[in-house]
Amino acid sequence: MTNLADLRKSYMKGSLSEEDVKLNPIDQFKIWFDQAQHAELPEPNAMTVASVDANGKPSARTVLIKEVTSAGFVFFTNYESRKGQALISNPHAALLFFWPELERQIRVEGSVEKLSDQESDDYFHSRPLDSRIGAWASPQSQVISGRTQLVKNAAEYALKFALNPPRPPHWGGFRVKPEVLEFWQGRPSRLHDRIQYVLQNGQWKIQRLAP
Repeated sequence: MTNLADLRKSYMKGSLSEEDVKLNPIDQFKIWFDQAQHAELPEPNAMTVASVDANGKPSARTVLIKEVTSAGFVFFTNYESRKGQALISNPHAALLFFWPELERQIRVEGSVEKLSDQESDDYFHSRPLDSRIGAWASPQSQVISGRTQLVKNAAEYALKFALNPPRPPHWGGFRVKPEVLEFWQGRPSRLHDRIQYVLQNGQWKIQRLAP
């Protein structure tokens, strides 16, 4: 095994200054996200969601973002899953987008709210049929006997609902309403650029952080 302490990389691909970024962090996010898409990165919409449960225990996992607006960052899940229960009991989260090919990452921190039933319905019915059946078939985060159980559940729900499965009552969206965003650009000599936005009295304050 390679000595992990010897793994190093020099970051040379870009720079970021507080004079060049947009005044609104959502606008800046969209610029970077568009650039990640144009660079044809694998799943640039993948983000890590970190949560803390009612007992103060943290957990993190990768999910796919489905919408970004001035209201926040939206993703969907089973509300009865580990992350769903954590976000319901402690409605705060941190998000991380990591695009190593561009030597960039974006961190987001904020409060969490459930989407309305209508918003969750609208997205659910836009999903492929097998994904809608899967939302019924998987008791997410629960211990199961094996994959055969999932296949059996999927077959039963496919037979029950045919081509029009309704949205499960335990499945829907969360919105992370940002209060802090940080844009990180790798730079040589580990003197990375870190531009942070902090929401204060309804206005975004832009400041530089030491790397």
